[in-house]
Amino acid sequence: MVATAATSSFFPVTPSPDSSDSKKKRLGNGSINLGGVKSKTSSGNLQVKANAQAPPKINGTKVVTPPAEVFKNEDGVSFHPPRTFINQLPDWSMLLAAITTVFLAAEKQWMMLDWKPKRPDMLIDPFGIGKIVQDGLVFRQNFSIRSYEIGADQTASIETVMNHLQETALNHVGSAGLLVDGFGSTPEMCKKNLIWVVTRMQVVVDRYPTWGNVVQVDTWVSASGKNCMRRDWLVRDSKTGEVLTRASSIWVMMNKVTRRLSKMPEEVRGEIEPYFMNSEPVVAEDGRKLVKLDDSSAEFVQKGLTPRWSDLDVNQHVNNVKYIGWILESAPLPILETHELSSMTLEYRKECGRDSVLQSLTAVSDNGTDEIECQHLLRLEGGSEVMRGRTQWRPKNAKISGNVGQIPADTA
Repeated sequence: MVATAATSSFFPVTPSPDSSDSKKKRLGNGSINLGGVKSKTSSGNLQVKANAQAPPKINGTKVVTPPAEVFKNEDGVSFHPPRTFINQLPDWSMLLAAITTVFLAAEKQWMMLDWKPKRPDMLIDPFGIGKIVQDGLVFRQNFSIRSYEIGADQTASIETVMNHLQETALNHVGSAGLLVDGFGSTPEMCKKNLIWVVTRMQVVVDRYPTWGNVVQVDTWVSASGKNCMRRDWLVRDSKTGEVLTRASSIWVMMNKVTRRLSKMPEEVRGEIEPYFMNSEPVVAEDGRKLVKLDDSSAEFVQKGLTPRWSDLDVNQHVNNVKYIGWILESAPLPILETHELSSMTLEYRKECGRDSVLQSLTAVSDNGTDEIECQHLLRLEGGSEVMRGRTQWRPKNAKISGNVGQIPADTA
């Protein structure tokens, strides 16, 4: 019924010339079936019940369709012209009016969007994968701090900061065209079943960003000895340029089949050396030896820590950011409530998989100031060391003098 009505609005169906005359001859008393439409006579008047078609509307206005042209023959009998191709063409004026209405409505909506005021922070694309800057040696990416990335202090958690560092490192390798398989493996590394693993990490946090802030992360790589690579990060407020976080890390290669450390093959060195910067670390190396804790020297111990499936990375071992969360599991609650993590030094000694069960040990050092230092150890239940660490804590809301940081110039 709907299809018939729609079709008839563009292709009106006209009755045959003798239809009017024949109807008059056939109409009489009683009920007559006209193709399913019943008619009855009541009090001498003929009442016909039919489905009336409502006039079409365009933009809320009724459109009146002119009646079909009627002709009369020599005997004065009315008839419609014969159906031809010309008089069966649709009423294009109705179609054009509908199209015009749609375009006008779309243009109005577009202009309303264009009139909205633009804020400076709206010009920053926090969803892009970043870009290569400074002669192709530095990778830069922006991140918008989400509501699910902040903690009880209404600031981004240390895990959020570390995830941003890891993401930019991978995107840097991908943008350089060296990301083939695994986390940052180059084509030659894939041929030799080699992957990168971090052995040492130093992080200094001057200020944690808050919800809605946009941070700019710059990262680059440098040589470190004969078989290692150093990666540095500089995190700044995208609006002010204030330095928020500085981090430096050392990476070595491991055979993903034997799970043993490997020397850097010359073929791999040839792939990555063109991307090295000859610069100093953004964090001065802390040469103090990390303390090995045991049951007698540790003040706080958290046992029974197990990785979830989501804690594993594509290389099938626990993501290094998860280790940071584990060492903080044994940090005393009073410190977490009154202080915030300002720096940490981590040494990764052994990987762990999904079946590992770990213990977190912490010892607190009292240096007589408002700042607190903690020693950490993460170990397997069997006793093997997974990671050693040292963390520095400052009182919350402490005034930190922020500096406008610059990327170290390449002195190569």
